[in-house]
Amino acid sequence: MAEQRELPLEFPELSADAPLIPVRMVNEFVYCPRLAYLEWVDSEFAHNADTVEGALRHKAVDKGGGNLPVAPVAEETIHARSVALSSTRLGITAKLDLVEGEGSRVTPVDYKRGKRPHVATGAYDPERVQMCAQGLLLREHGFECNEGVLYFAGSRERVRIEFDEALVEQTLCAIHGLRGVALSGHMPPPLEDSPKCPRCSLVGICMPDETRFLAHSGVEPRPLFPMLDERLPLYVQSPRAFVRKDAERFVIEIEKERAAEARIGEVSQIALFGSTSLSSAALHECFRRDIPVTWHTYGGWFVGHTVGTGHRNVETRTHQYRASFDAQSCLRLARGWVHAKIANCRTLLRRNWRGSAQWEDPEEPARSDAVIQSEGEEIPHELVLNLRDDMAHARSARSIESLLGIEGAAAQRYFQNFASVLRSADGGNLQFDFMKRNRRPPRDPVNALLSFAYAMLTREWTIALSAVGLDPYLGFYHQPRFGRPALALDMMEPFRPLIADSTVLMAINNGEIRPSDFVRAAGSCSLNESGRKRFIASFERRMNQEVTHPIFRYRLSYRRLLEVQSRLLIRFLAGEIPEYPNFVTR
Repeated sequence: MAEQRELPLEFPELSADAPLIPVRMVNEFVYCPRLAYLEWVDSEFAHNADTVEGALRHKAVDKGGGNLPVAPVAEETIHARSVALSSTRLGITAKLDLVEGEGSRVTPVDYKRGKRPHVATGAYDPERVQMCAQGLLLREHGFECNEGVLYFAGSRERVRIEFDEALVEQTLCAIHGLRGVALSGHMPPPLEDSPKCPRCSLVGICMPDETRFLAHSGVEPRPLFPMLDERLPLYVQSPRAFVRKDAERFVIEIEKERAAEARIGEVSQIALFGSTSLSSAALHECFRRDIPVTWHTYGGWFVGHTVGTGHRNVETRTHQYRASFDAQSCLRLARGWVHAKIANCRTLLRRNWRGSAQWEDPEEPARSDAVIQSEGEEIPHELVLNLRDDMAHARSARSIESLLGIEGAAAQRYFQNFASVLRSADGGNLQFDFMKRNRRPPRDPVNALLSFAYAMLTREWTIALSAVGLDPYLGFYHQPRFGRPALALDMMEPFRPLIADSTVLMAINNGEIRPSDFVRAAGSCSLNESGRKRFIASFERRMNQEVTHPIFRYRLSYRRLLEVQSRLLIRFLAGEIPEYPNFVTR
């Protein structure tokens, strides 16, 4: 029995304000429906080496008048570059690289960066369909167009594509198929073990192998991440500093004297402390390049961040808002975050236990004859068991309120023993005295470091969540309050011990921060300018440190990990994976 071909479903002609499908997106839909959905519906895009090279090759092509005659004139030669055409009947729009011909008979020419593929049809289906869609647009505007030309810059060859009935039908099916998928509001599933994925620029956003693996497909994920972002944050903490733009550099001036500078292309974010100011030109450049600007008090408290128009992915925020009103979804996520936080706290204590402080079970009354642990002694078995019980209780909590109590008890147990992981000075006395957690304001050096580290981690999570399209101010565990990034606080719970507490631990134990680096006033304690600079360097080293993901088994930095976990939360909220996988180290 002959194979029945798909019949195109005609859509009614679009209204003037309806979005037209870019012909390039039709190409992407034939190549990978999920890729087209991410780019067109979710407004996701990321460059890799291939897309950058293609953009550079199109620079010369995009220059031109871009005008076609309103009505074809016999024997008139046509050679027009960068021609913009659209059709509400077809529902598509395109910018044609080149249109050449004579009179009413024209041929579109599309430039491709690579070499000509050696296939029977002369080119792959995505390129043929894109070429045919351009031909259909020319027909809509009164021209006769029966073929197109693909010019492959890599091999400098022209390939003619005939617009036969089968190709026209395939093109119309692709156009209507993409519009139907977009209207459905459901992202197509990822390709299965496809060789297309490794070189795709959106592989780190789509996360095809990770999504399929977490959906219990049993296929081990490949390390498909594109080139790492080697840009670094720019911290400006002098209260008299002024940041301005000078060509391709950010220049930092103090009292109108140039103090430092940084290449704009090497800056990932700008963190401003105290009364530091930023010029309008520099801020506009940050908007153009998607460089977030964060604002801190002089003491380091995170007060907000500035971005451009923000992420345009409304669908992601719709999933987030819908789940935030579901009590069971909130409880499921909160259980996982608290469980992972306690597990990581226990791991930090076990890895770094020095035994230089006493351990008391908060369930038991304090004893006057508590034994002081000597350095090198193993962590008390009772402490490990109690934290394990806290983890189990968190997993089975039946309400957010009870979970808050469980987290509070575990945090008290953890901070009662935090001094046991800090280095002792000569004579056995603690170099940094720490008895319990206090804040707002912190009253001792260790608490000052912890508060500053948590503020910096909150900033990192706020930036990461905003960058992927989530609303950092609407959480599931932390209740929304005016100006509080509740989702950032939710997501950072498992990472408090891994990043913030570990940074404090390393800065103290390695001697990077000294007791003389603090200033005390009105019962509060905070870092001075030189101490803050060294602690920021310690925090950045921690953020750039690579770890092995316990689920996917590939290595990535903590900063990259925040983005991965943010995108996994999106996959969970969209219903693509059954559970949100928390990061728990061993």
